[in-house]
Amino acid sequence: MIGKIDQEESVLETFTQTSDDPYDRHHYKVEFENGESIVIEDYEQLKFFWFQKLKDLNEVTVSVIDKKKKSNGGFK
Repeated sequence: MIGKIDQEESVLETFTQTSDDPYDRHHYKVEFENGESIVIEDYEQLKFFWFQKLKDLNEVTVSVIDKKKKSNGGFK
């Protein structure tokens, strides 16, 4: 398609980073075809493990697990 780009249509929506804290709301359960599993607590560790050890294996599943929130007491 050849045509003129309308300036109003070419506006790129951007987002602002609001925190430098690491994103750590999840754990990752890696399940192997033999039934064994491990839990990895950090996404960067999961990526490293995947590309170093798992990428060539068949039947490996990664499940995202919500971290349990720490309770500060609340109602009693």
